[in-house]
Amino acid sequence: MTLPPPDADELALRRKRAVRTAAVVGGIAIAIYVAFILSGVIGR
Repeated sequence: MTLPPPDADELALRRKRAVRTAAVVGGIAIAIYVAFILSGVIGR
């Protein structure tokens, strides 16, 4: 049994959620990167 193709509203909602998730994950990655840089600077 296959699911019917999603409508335009559902696709837009999925895309919006995917973009938000990518932004959150990217923000966390940048925060970790900055923390490592700062820990190296402060550790000296």
